[in-house]
Amino acid sequence: MILSTASATLVPGGAWLLVAVAAALYLLTTLPMALLHRLSAAALLGGFVLHGLLLVIDIGGFGQPMPGARLGFGPVLSMTVWLVIGVYTVESRMVPLPAVRKGLGAAGALAVLLAALFPGELRVYGSALAPLHFALGVGSYGLFGAAVLHAALLDAAERRLRSGRGGAAAPAGRKLGLPLLQLERLTFRFVGAGFVTLSATLVLGVLYTVQWHWGNHKAVFSILAWCVFAALLAGRRLRGWRGRRATRGVYAGALLLLLAYAGSRFVFEVLLGRPPA
Repeated sequence: MILSTASATLVPGGAWLLVAVAAALYLLTTLPMALLHRLSAAALLGGFVLHGLLLVIDIGGFGQPMPGARLGFGPVLSMTVWLVIGVYTVESRMVPLPAVRKGLGAAGALAVLLAALFPGELRVYGSALAPLHFALGVGSYGLFGAAVLHAALLDAAERRLRSGRGGAAAPAGRKLGLPLLQLERLTFRFVGAGFVTLSATLVLGVLYTVQWHWGNHKAVFSILAWCVFAALLAGRRLRGWRGRRATRGVYAGALLLLLAYAGSRFVFEVLLGRPPA
Protein backbone atom coordinates (compact mmCIF):
# COMPACT_ATOMS: atom_id res chain seq x y z
CA MET A 1 0.00 0.00 0.00
CA ILE A 2 1.24 3.55 -0.66
CA LEU A 3 -1.33 5.32 1.45
CA SER A 4 -1.98 5.44 5.16
CA THR A 5 -5.53 4.73 6.32
CA ALA A 6 -7.71 7.20 8.19
CA SER A 7 -11.13 6.57 9.66
CA ALA A 8 -13.94 5.17 7.50
CA THR A 9 -15.93 7.82 5.65
CA LEU A 10 -19.23 8.28 3.95
CA VAL A 11 -20.19 10.11 0.79
CA PRO A 12 -20.97 13.80 1.56
CA GLY A 13 -24.71 14.38 1.83
CA GLY A 14 -24.87 16.88 -1.04
CA ALA A 15 -23.26 14.39 -3.40
CA TRP A 16 -26.27 12.08 -3.25
CA LEU A 17 -28.26 14.44 -5.47
CA LEU A 18 -25.51 14.26 -8.08
CA VAL A 19 -25.48 10.47 -7.73
CA ALA A 20 -29.24 10.29 -8.33
CA VAL A 21 -29.18 12.61 -11.36
CA ALA A 22 -26.12 10.92 -12.92
CA ALA A 23 -27.66 7.45 -12.45
CA ALA A 24 -31.00 8.64 -13.89
CA LEU A 25 -29.30 10.09 -16.98
CA TYR A 26 -27.34 6.90 -17.50
CA LEU A 27 -30.51 4.81 -17.14
CA LEU A 28 -32.27 6.93 -19.77
CA THR A 29 -29.88 5.46 -22.33
CA THR A 30 -31.13 1.94 -21.54
CA LEU A 31 -34.84 2.57 -22.21
CA PRO A 32 -36.29 1.39 -25.56
CA MET A 33 -38.71 4.29 -26.17
CA ALA A 34 -38.25 5.97 -29.55
CA LEU A 35 -37.97 9.53 -28.19
CA LEU A 36 -35.51 8.52 -25.51
CA HIS A 37 -33.52 6.61 -28.12
CA ARG A 38 -32.95 9.90 -29.94
CA LEU A 39 -31.92 11.55 -26.68
CA SER A 40 -29.78 8.69 -25.42
CA ALA A 41 -26.48 10.10 -26.68
CA ALA A 42 -27.12 13.39 -24.86
CA ALA A 43 -28.21 11.53 -21.73
CA LEU A 44 -25.02 9.45 -21.75
CA LEU A 45 -22.91 12.57 -22.13
CA GLY A 46 -24.75 14.30 -19.28
CA GLY A 47 -24.30 11.28 -17.04
CA PHE A 48 -20.63 11.16 -17.97
CA VAL A 49 -20.06 14.81 -16.98
CA LEU A 50 -21.81 14.42 -13.61
CA HIS A 51 -20.02 11.12 -13.07
CA GLY A 52 -16.69 12.91 -13.55
CA LEU A 53 -17.70 15.58 -11.02
CA LEU A 54 -18.57 12.84 -8.52
CA LEU A 55 -15.15 11.27 -9.01
CA VAL A 56 -13.48 14.60 -8.26
CA ILE A 57 -15.49 14.83 -5.02
CA ASP A 58 -15.09 11.16 -4.16
CA ILE A 59 -11.46 10.43 -4.89
CA GLY A 60 -10.42 13.97 -3.93
CA GLY A 61 -11.85 13.44 -0.46
CA PHE A 62 -13.83 16.71 -0.49
CA GLY A 63 -15.96 17.26 2.60
CA GLN A 64 -13.74 14.99 4.70
CA PRO A 65 -11.94 15.99 7.93
CA MET A 66 -8.45 15.63 6.41
CA PRO A 67 -6.88 15.71 2.91
CA GLY A 68 -6.61 12.40 1.13
CA ALA A 69 -8.58 10.13 -1.15
CA ARG A 70 -11.24 7.44 -0.82
CA LEU A 71 -9.88 4.46 -2.70
CA GLY A 72 -12.35 1.69 -2.00
CA PHE A 73 -13.43 -0.79 -4.64
CA GLY A 74 -16.46 1.38 -5.47
CA PRO A 75 -14.55 4.57 -6.46
CA VAL A 76 -11.88 2.60 -8.35
CA LEU A 77 -14.50 0.63 -10.28
CA SER A 78 -16.42 3.85 -10.89
CA MET A 79 -13.36 5.59 -12.34
CA THR A 80 -12.63 2.59 -14.56
CA VAL A 81 -16.17 2.64 -16.00
CA TRP A 82 -15.97 6.42 -16.41
CA LEU A 83 -12.75 6.11 -18.42
CA VAL A 84 -14.29 3.43 -20.65
CA ILE A 85 -17.33 5.66 -21.28
CA GLY A 86 -14.91 8.50 -22.04
CA VAL A 87 -13.17 6.37 -24.67
CA TYR A 88 -16.57 5.52 -26.17
CA THR A 89 -17.61 9.19 -26.17
CA VAL A 90 -14.52 10.22 -28.13
CA GLU A 91 -14.68 7.23 -30.46
CA SER A 92 -18.38 7.67 -31.22
CA ARG A 93 -17.66 11.14 -32.61
CA MET A 94 -15.68 9.47 -35.40
CA VAL A 95 -17.51 6.15 -35.79
CA PRO A 96 -21.00 5.64 -34.28
CA LEU A 97 -21.22 2.72 -31.85
CA PRO A 98 -24.94 2.63 -30.90
CA ALA A 99 -24.82 -1.09 -30.16
CA VAL A 100 -22.95 -0.58 -26.87
CA ARG A 101 -24.62 2.60 -25.60
CA LYS A 102 -27.26 0.81 -23.52
CA GLY A 103 -24.70 -1.45 -21.88
CA LEU A 104 -22.45 1.50 -21.01
CA GLY A 105 -25.41 3.43 -19.60
CA ALA A 106 -26.32 0.53 -17.33
CA ALA A 107 -22.67 0.11 -16.27
CA GLY A 108 -22.39 3.85 -15.54
CA ALA A 109 -25.52 3.87 -13.37
CA LEU A 110 -24.30 0.84 -11.42
CA ALA A 111 -20.83 2.35 -11.01
CA VAL A 112 -21.98 5.66 -9.52
CA LEU A 113 -24.31 3.85 -7.12
CA LEU A 114 -21.60 1.40 -5.99
CA ALA A 115 -19.14 4.26 -5.44
CA ALA A 116 -21.71 6.03 -3.25
CA LEU A 117 -22.66 2.93 -1.27
CA PHE A 118 -19.12 1.56 -0.85
CA PRO A 119 -16.75 4.56 -0.88
CA GLY A 120 -14.05 2.86 1.16
CA GLU A 121 -11.91 4.44 3.84
CA LEU A 122 -10.18 7.79 3.60
CA ARG A 123 -6.47 7.38 2.93
CA VAL A 124 -3.83 10.03 3.43
CA TYR A 125 -1.05 10.15 0.86
CA GLY A 126 2.15 8.67 2.32
CA SER A 127 4.41 9.59 -0.63
CA ALA A 128 4.76 12.46 -3.07
CA LEU A 129 4.53 9.93 -5.91
CA ALA A 130 1.43 8.23 -4.51
CA PRO A 131 -1.03 10.27 -6.64
CA LEU A 132 0.93 9.46 -9.81
CA HIS A 133 1.09 5.76 -8.89
CA PHE A 134 -2.66 5.73 -8.30
CA ALA A 135 -3.47 7.69 -11.47
CA LEU A 136 -1.38 5.35 -13.62
CA GLY A 137 -2.94 2.30 -11.99
CA VAL A 138 -6.50 3.44 -12.59
CA GLY A 139 -5.53 4.64 -16.07
CA SER A 140 -4.39 1.11 -16.89
CA TYR A 141 -7.75 -0.16 -15.61
CA GLY A 142 -9.54 2.19 -17.99
CA LEU A 143 -7.39 1.31 -20.99
CA PHE A 144 -7.79 -2.42 -20.43
CA GLY A 145 -11.51 -1.85 -19.84
CA ALA A 146 -11.69 -0.22 -23.27
CA ALA A 147 -9.76 -3.20 -24.70
CA VAL A 148 -12.32 -5.57 -23.15
CA LEU A 149 -15.17 -3.55 -24.68
CA HIS A 150 -13.61 -3.77 -28.14
CA ALA A 151 -12.75 -7.45 -27.67
CA ALA A 152 -16.41 -8.13 -26.86
CA LEU A 153 -17.46 -6.28 -30.01
CA LEU A 154 -14.89 -8.28 -31.97
CA ASP A 155 -16.26 -11.57 -30.62
CA ALA A 156 -19.82 -10.50 -31.46
CA ALA A 157 -18.80 -9.60 -35.02
CA GLU A 158 -17.05 -12.95 -35.48
CA ARG A 159 -20.11 -14.82 -34.17
CA ARG A 160 -22.24 -13.02 -36.74
CA LEU A 161 -19.76 -13.98 -39.43
CA ARG A 162 -19.75 -17.66 -38.42
CA SER A 163 -23.52 -17.80 -38.18
CA GLY A 164 -23.86 -16.53 -41.74
CA ARG A 165 -25.72 -13.36 -40.72
CA GLY A 166 -22.79 -11.05 -41.30
CA GLY A 167 -21.77 -11.75 -44.87
CA ALA A 168 -18.23 -10.55 -45.43
CA ALA A 169 -15.96 -9.63 -42.55
CA ALA A 170 -16.38 -5.89 -42.91
CA PRO A 171 -20.22 -5.92 -42.98
CA ALA A 172 -20.25 -8.20 -39.94
CA GLY A 173 -18.25 -5.65 -38.03
CA ARG A 174 -20.26 -2.70 -39.30
CA LYS A 175 -23.39 -4.22 -37.79
CA LEU A 176 -21.74 -3.17 -34.50
CA GLY A 177 -20.37 0.15 -35.74
CA LEU A 178 -16.83 -0.75 -36.90
CA PRO A 179 -15.28 -3.06 -39.50
CA LEU A 180 -13.89 -6.30 -38.09
CA LEU A 181 -10.23 -5.56 -38.81
CA GLN A 182 -10.52 -2.07 -37.35
CA LEU A 183 -12.02 -3.53 -34.18
CA GLU A 184 -9.07 -5.89 -33.93
CA ARG A 185 -6.52 -3.11 -34.39
CA LEU A 186 -8.23 -0.89 -31.82
CA THR A 187 -8.38 -3.74 -29.32
CA PHE A 188 -4.63 -4.28 -29.48
CA ARG A 189 -3.89 -0.56 -29.42
CA PHE A 190 -5.72 -0.31 -26.12
CA VAL A 191 -3.93 -3.42 -24.85
CA GLY A 192 -0.57 -1.90 -25.82
CA ALA A 193 -1.33 1.44 -24.18
CA GLY A 194 -2.62 -0.30 -21.06
CA PHE A 195 0.48 -2.49 -20.92
CA VAL A 196 2.78 0.55 -20.98
CA THR A 197 0.73 2.26 -18.26
CA LEU A 198 0.63 -0.88 -16.11
CA SER A 199 4.39 -1.31 -16.50
CA ALA A 200 4.98 2.26 -15.29
CA THR A 201 2.62 1.64 -12.36
CA LEU A 202 4.55 -1.47 -11.29
CA VAL A 203 7.92 0.27 -11.61
CA LEU A 204 6.72 3.14 -9.40
CA GLY A 205 5.30 0.64 -6.93
CA VAL A 206 8.55 -1.31 -6.65
CA LEU A 207 10.93 1.68 -6.53
CA TYR A 208 9.01 4.25 -4.52
CA THR A 209 6.47 2.40 -2.39
CA VAL A 210 7.87 1.59 1.04
CA GLN A 211 5.11 -0.93 1.78
CA TRP A 212 5.45 -2.89 -1.46
CA HIS A 213 5.45 -6.65 -0.78
CA TRP A 214 6.00 -9.22 -3.53
CA GLY A 215 3.77 -11.71 -1.74
CA ASN A 216 0.89 -9.23 -1.35
CA HIS A 217 -2.26 -10.26 -3.28
CA LYS A 218 -2.27 -6.91 -5.08
CA ALA A 219 1.32 -7.36 -6.26
CA VAL A 220 0.79 -11.01 -7.23
CA PHE A 221 -2.31 -10.41 -9.34
CA SER A 222 -0.85 -7.26 -10.92
CA ILE A 223 2.32 -9.11 -11.98
CA LEU A 224 0.27 -12.07 -13.27
CA ALA A 225 -1.84 -9.65 -15.32
CA TRP A 226 1.33 -8.00 -16.66
CA CYS A 227 2.67 -11.43 -17.71
CA VAL A 228 -0.58 -12.32 -19.50
CA PHE A 229 -0.63 -9.06 -21.44
CA ALA A 230 3.08 -9.34 -22.25
CA ALA A 231 2.51 -12.85 -23.62
CA LEU A 232 -0.52 -11.65 -25.58
CA LEU A 233 1.37 -8.79 -27.22
CA ALA A 234 4.34 -11.05 -27.97
CA GLY A 235 2.06 -13.72 -29.43
CA ARG A 236 0.32 -11.11 -31.56
CA ARG A 237 3.62 -9.76 -32.91
CA LEU A 238 5.53 -13.00 -33.34
CA ARG A 239 2.81 -15.55 -34.10
CA GLY A 240 -0.02 -13.41 -35.39
CA TRP A 241 -2.52 -14.30 -32.64
CA ARG A 242 -6.01 -13.09 -33.41
CA GLY A 243 -9.65 -14.06 -32.97
CA ARG A 244 -10.79 -15.93 -29.89
CA ARG A 245 -7.27 -16.77 -28.73
CA ALA A 246 -6.48 -13.06 -28.58
CA THR A 247 -9.74 -11.96 -26.95
CA ARG A 248 -9.51 -14.68 -24.30
CA GLY A 249 -6.08 -13.32 -23.40
CA VAL A 250 -7.57 -9.84 -23.06
CA TYR A 251 -10.33 -11.14 -20.78
CA ALA A 252 -7.93 -13.20 -18.65
CA GLY A 253 -5.49 -10.34 -18.14
CA ALA A 254 -8.27 -7.86 -17.35
CA LEU A 255 -9.79 -10.26 -14.80
CA LEU A 256 -6.45 -10.68 -13.03
CA LEU A 257 -5.98 -6.92 -12.94
CA LEU A 258 -9.48 -6.47 -11.56
CA LEU A 259 -8.71 -8.97 -8.80
CA ALA A 260 -5.51 -7.10 -7.98
CA TYR A 261 -7.27 -4.10 -6.48
CA ALA A 262 -11.02 -3.76 -6.89
CA GLY A 263 -11.69 -7.48 -6.42
CA SER A 264 -9.73 -7.85 -3.20
CA ARG A 265 -11.25 -4.66 -1.79
CA PHE A 266 -14.72 -5.93 -2.65
CA VAL A 267 -14.06 -9.00 -0.49
CA PHE A 268 -12.82 -6.92 2.44
CA GLU A 269 -15.24 -3.99 2.27
CA VAL A 270 -18.47 -5.72 1.18
CA LEU A 271 -18.23 -9.38 2.16
CA LEU A 272 -16.13 -8.99 5.32
CA GLY A 273 -17.28 -5.49 6.21
CA ARG A 274 -13.84 -4.11 7.10
CA PRO A 275 -11.03 -2.21 5.39
CA PRO A 276 -8.06 -4.16 3.98
CA ALA A 277 -5.21 -4.82 6.34
